[in-house]
Amino acid sequence: MFYDTSAFKKPLPQLRDDRTHAIVMLLPRESKRLIAKGVLAVPEVQRVLEKGYFVVSRGVTPAYILEELTGQPQDKGNSTAGIVTSSRLASVIEEDRLGPWVFKDGKLSEEPAPQALANFSARDVSIKGANAVDPKGNIGVLAADKAGGTVGGIWGTITARGAHWVAPVSLERLVPDVIEAAQHCGNHLWDYTMGQSAGLMPVVTAKVVTEIQALEILTGVTAVHVASGGVAGSEGAVILALSGEEAVVKSAFELVESMKGEDQFEAPRLIPYIREPATSPNR
Repeated sequence: MFYDTSAFKKPLPQLRDDRTHAIVMLLPRESKRLIAKGVLAVPEVQRVLEKGYFVVSRGVTPAYILEELTGQPQDKGNSTAGIVTSSRLASVIEEDRLGPWVFKDGKLSEEPAPQALANFSARDVSIKGANAVDPKGNIGVLAADKAGGTVGGIWGTITARGAHWVAPVSLERLVPDVIEAAQHCGNHLWDYTMGQSAGLMPVVTAKVVTEIQALEILTGVTAVHVASGGVAGSEGAVILALSGEEAVVKSAFELVESMKGEDQFEAPRLIPYIREPATSPNR
């Protein structure tokens, strides 16, 4: 489900012609920076950074959240296990992988993530990104691990305890239907793969923060996804229409403008890929 931003949005002028309008475009790395800022402004996150557990799972977008939280640059490419790069589904070399990260009462802790999760209460927060999001706010996470990877390890505890799974995910990853997509996937299903074999783990209870929710939380603007894509370096772009009072739209426009110039990071070292048919244990 998408994070409910109704409490943050400023009322729109009654007449459409009285509104101020803008159109903005974000590249994937700019979206990640914006979403990271939005996640840290979520009340549940702000509360738990004062008292409670805040666990950041591996992921490129979560690495941006770490940068915003700590003020320290992060090795984004190695802050994940699975990664889509070099024109294939891939995995970062195990010894290079960083994370996950545990914060307790706002301070970085050496407590292992599984132990922190075991101590979770209903008010605590887990951050885990996604590879897919659909119009209903369901997310899908690619998993090469036989037991579902991070999702398999955290979903049961978070859901059973009523804790908060906040999912930062760009609209670049919008798909028609996560549930249907998951029914066509499985890391032991494929006969041929372009890189790492992976299933798709569907999650329907996460609180999703996309570019829309981030802008609405941070500025109160009303944002609508109107187009996607680009060429010659603008592939994956998300294009949004903004509307509201002039001051609100100007604030949102300037915030997006401040994302421009976000550096691209280098691809990490990957587990070597052998180009051959996958072997399905079901055949």
